[in-house]
Amino acid sequence: MTFLQPINMSCLLLSYIFLNNIVLAQEVDVIARTLKNKVAYIPPQCYTKTEDDDKTTYNPCYACHTDSHRPNYVNDANLQETYSFPEDARENHWKNLFKDRSEQVAQISDQTITEYIRQSNYFDEQGEIKLSNILANVPSNWDYNHDGQWSGFTPDIWFNFDEQGFDYDLKGELTGWRTFGYYPYLGTFWPTNGSTDDVMIRLPEAFRTNQNGIEDLTVYKVNLAIVEAMIKEQDISIEPVDEAQLGNIDLDKDGKIGLAHKIKYEWHPLKEKNMWYVGAANTQQKSGQVHLAAGLYPEGTEFLHTVRYIDVDEHGNNILSARMKEVRYALKRLWLNYSKLEAKAAAESKEKDDFPNRIRTFRGNAEAGISNGQGWAFAAFIEDSQGELRPQNFEELVFCAGCHSGIGAITDGVFSFQRKMPFNSPQQGWFHWSQHGLKGIAEPRRKDGEYEYSYYLQKNQSANEFRTNTEIQAKFFNPGKVLKKVMLEQLHEDISVLLYASPQRALQLNKAYRVIVEEQSFTQGRDATILPILNVLKEVEPDQETGIKENIKKMPLSLGSSKAYINNNMGLFFPLINYENGQYLAKFTLSDSVKLVWQLNQLEPISILNVDNSVAIVDSNLGINIPFISNGENAYSAAMSYVGKKNNQHYWTLKDYQSITE
Repeated sequence: MTFLQPINMSCLLLSYIFLNNIVLAQEVDVIARTLKNKVAYIPPQCYTKTEDDDKTTYNPCYACHTDSHRPNYVNDANLQETYSFPEDARENHWKNLFKDRSEQVAQISDQTITEYIRQSNYFDEQGEIKLSNILANVPSNWDYNHDGQWSGFTPDIWFNFDEQGFDYDLKGELTGWRTFGYYPYLGTFWPTNGSTDDVMIRLPEAFRTNQNGIEDLTVYKVNLAIVEAMIKEQDISIEPVDEAQLGNIDLDKDGKIGLAHKIKYEWHPLKEKNMWYVGAANTQQKSGQVHLAAGLYPEGTEFLHTVRYIDVDEHGNNILSARMKEVRYALKRLWLNYSKLEAKAAAESKEKDDFPNRIRTFRGNAEAGISNGQGWAFAAFIEDSQGELRPQNFEELVFCAGCHSGIGAITDGVFSFQRKMPFNSPQQGWFHWSQHGLKGIAEPRRKDGEYEYSYYLQKNQSANEFRTNTEIQAKFFNPGKVLKKVMLEQLHEDISVLLYASPQRALQLNKAYRVIVEEQSFTQGRDATILPILNVLKEVEPDQETGIKENIKKMPLSLGSSKAYINNNMGLFFPLINYENGQYLAKFTLSDSVKLVWQLNQLEPISILNVDNSVAIVDSNLGINIPFISNGENAYSAAMSYVGKKNNQHYWTLKDYQSITE
């Protein structure tokens, strides 16, 4: 692979402004803490025009703004209905959305952009991490506090993953980073809309060592599974482990110390139901140094997220480019319990009501990162005009922090880990996109049984918020904006048919972003656009309505969940039901709301590994016993009796139910 030659440090921070076809140089002030755009935390997508002139409405907003689940207390589904912006945000500051870059893009050849994205700006010619060497002798114009040292995050991942997703350095030693496969988040995060990316997680050293302080991969894998159980709030299957060797902790909650095949999620402190980390982290948990709670990561958790160009292999698959657009880093610096998080959310809500034009404030700087106000710090590096990585300045980081706080859809400030693929995925979900791509991965389902990506296409009628992805619109929609059934069927089996950009589209998106890099105009927007966007508002009136009349609730994914679910229409979804020694996915629709009769409308065989119990069992009389079913707020145990068959359809009625607490 060919690498870029090292360049003079004085050139690292040059940017370009295209004015009358003359390129002028302008320096980016990395250590500045001023905001030209005081509302940089409100992303460009929030200015999307969601109503056509003919009053047709589109709703991409629900992906972020929705009823939240504790300990996220930001219930912001109302933002689907109004552009509720402070005065400073009523003018759209994301000017890159309105630029015509067609001439500049046309001047970049396919060969030039392909060679560019295949050159690494992360590793040097010796295979060393470039930023690690630069930050060891930090340039003065990167040094925020002028102490001659870089006190922020120094990239230390080598992207050298084994078959379990663990990263190793050049000496063959573990770095602590572990990569995982996840279902790309809705809209902007799909490769077809401009970028590929990957995510890695690292827990503190205590989670990676046994109680004797010795590095122990079994301890680390179990602790990661416990964190996954707490974030997803469900049982997590694991490779068999001896509980006696892990401090006699009953991981599967079967009342005995033996061989555990899963982490049993059973956390209700008020009922004295607790869960425990293993190894040295267990000792720290008992002493109060680290904490455990549903929906929260332990303090010291780190995430690394690289954003890259779209490379395409010989089979047409989208793959990660060698060149990185951004290297993003998140560190959970401190623990905030439920009451503190709820109080902060209530205070912010009250402040917004009392002072609707007051804007959010953020603490931090380019070196230390900035705080999201919920215990996390975010830092990042981004391309300079020459394509080398430099620290993001304060305003560029505020852009990131906006989405990682203050919206209803996130789980403890994070988008990705709750979407980690389950145990029956390649490498049990612990894999990098260089090891297994998106091709052949089935479409995820929401907890109400709806296919998640199909549902987004239905509600938004496009693959991105701006409704500019003409490739997907032509591929998935008929002229009357009706989804093509044959394409949805393909999507159910293989998400790459939607998420992958064609080779030609990938080239165009890469070129468009390269122009932004040359301009260094990230504070005006980072979306890879070529022509001015029409479906975006340049100005917003106070509390202007979006045209959306009915809020949509963003559902979490089932991902091997052990819970049956009742949706808003009283439909029933069983991700795993036992019937005649087989395991199936089943969906029922309410047929008679008075007599409470349900019709079976989907039953398909599935193969789930290491699942000890199903969410429902069909008995010899075709009755269905459901030990646990939830609507997202309340939980019940229930039983259904088989009514019979009519017009080749099968029906059940409610026999009994009882309210229970989780």
